[in-house]
Amino acid sequence: MPSPPYKNRTISTMAASMSTPRIVEYYEDKTLFITGATGFIGKVLIEKLLRCCPGIRCIYLLLRPKKGKCVQERLTDMLNFRLFDRLKDEKPECFKKLIAIKGDVLETNLGISQADIQTLCSEVNVVFHSAATVKFDDSLRVSAEMNLLGVRKILKLCHQMTNLDVLVHVSTAYANCDQKSIKEVIYPPPIDPQKLIDALDWMDDEVVEALTPYLIRGKPNTYTFTKHLAENLLVDEAGDIPVAILRPSIVGAAWKEPLSGWVDNLNGPSGLGIAMGKGIMQYLFCDEKAVADIVPVDLPVNMLIAIGWYTAVHKPKEIHIYNCTTGTLNPISWGSIVKYSLSYMHQMPYEHAFRIPYCQTTDKWYLFEVYKFVYHMLPAYGLDLISRCMGKKPMMVWVYSKLHRSIDTLAYFTTRSWEWTNHNSHLLDSNMTADEQKMFYFDVKNLQWPHYMENYCLGGKLYLLKEKLADLQSAKDHYKLLRQIKYTVNLILTVIVWRFVMHKSKLARDLWKQLLAVLMRPMKGIWNAVVLGR
Repeated sequence: MPSPPYKNRTISTMAASMSTPRIVEYYEDKTLFITGATGFIGKVLIEKLLRCCPGIRCIYLLLRPKKGKCVQERLTDMLNFRLFDRLKDEKPECFKKLIAIKGDVLETNLGISQADIQTLCSEVNVVFHSAATVKFDDSLRVSAEMNLLGVRKILKLCHQMTNLDVLVHVSTAYANCDQKSIKEVIYPPPIDPQKLIDALDWMDDEVVEALTPYLIRGKPNTYTFTKHLAENLLVDEAGDIPVAILRPSIVGAAWKEPLSGWVDNLNGPSGLGIAMGKGIMQYLFCDEKAVADIVPVDLPVNMLIAIGWYTAVHKPKEIHIYNCTTGTLNPISWGSIVKYSLSYMHQMPYEHAFRIPYCQTTDKWYLFEVYKFVYHMLPAYGLDLISRCMGKKPMMVWVYSKLHRSIDTLAYFTTRSWEWTNHNSHLLDSNMTADEQKMFYFDVKNLQWPHYMENYCLGGKLYLLKEKLADLQSAKDHYKLLRQIKYTVNLILTVIVWRFVMHKSKLARDLWKQLLAVLMRPMKGIWNAVVLGR
């Protein structure tokens, strides 16, 4: 086992000599292997490598057949994303460098054929491992098989690679979320990773489910728990493999590249943003003053490329950890996220919204339960009843059930704040030239949150909902209709409530008569002066 893994690790600040290859130079004629290629980070990483490191020889992508499609078909489908449009125009020949490898992280030897294993072992220089299950509510067995055993299988393959320079592993900034202040170190595991692996071998699912709360104590879910164990597994089993670990926080839409606001999934804040823009989510359980540590996807991608270069060239003796976060350097609160989002959604409304975009936050769980029932579930049951009467399939209760599960799983992160150290990230940046800092940027200090959230909301409209700006007027007209309906309904409810109070209370009737009398006095004066000439 390496020397104590829990002490602070810092990057050497030795200035690079003239003979040290720079980032783009290092990747010249290199062969890469990427897992999690179809994921959010994976796609952006592939695009950035092809565009900014044109000398790369080839990139092998671990893909699994899915929904009746072979790996080559999945690769073709992935390249049809608007994310790759710029490359198609500027460097269409670069896609020949992408080679799909059939495999699956859950299978023995990653499900890779022997012939492909031989190819990878003889050719690969850099491995980026980002494959993981990011579902917070996955069972412990599923999370461990993907996030823990998957790392062991990657390490086993890397040990056979004769020309490997570096393995860069994507973890999460929340792997140690039971700590208030999180340093760029590997913290002791709550349980030895091997003991958990051995226990899962003989336990049945019911036993695992019953023991999960005890095993992950201190962690909010199985995702953060297994990610923590995976970091320790890397320390224990990496041996002489040069390893680095990147810990991004909540990964959001792109800041600058390849498309401002580009996002391809409904995970985390993206899904909540869509629900808010559609008028579905009216209340959110969060502490509006808590820091929302969202990092644009292009920042961890740029860091991955720079980390791969630095680790391969400088060959540090110990595993370096890189926290990729915004909360300490450029914080924004959840309340501000909601405010900026709503402001833009009123200017650029989403099509076919359910209600006018509105969202109130509360960190009181009992209040949220009341609001959830009144403003979410009651309208959902009412609309589903109407749908049934019209012979249509009821959907709203199902939609709100999914939304509430998402809010519940994120509640731990929307009601707390953390502090992260970023020394290694700063020192990595200091080892880069000015041109490299511009091309592979990851400094968050210049990120303007209002402008970023504007692009984030627009990205949800364009890339997630597939709406067109040409149809914006139709969305605005629908928005006006919703506003008229809201005012009409509020007026009707007010009259009904008032009539009920008037009927039940003589005091209310007397007050109403006095109010009318006060209001009519000016009118009586005008009538006398103008009509009667008095």
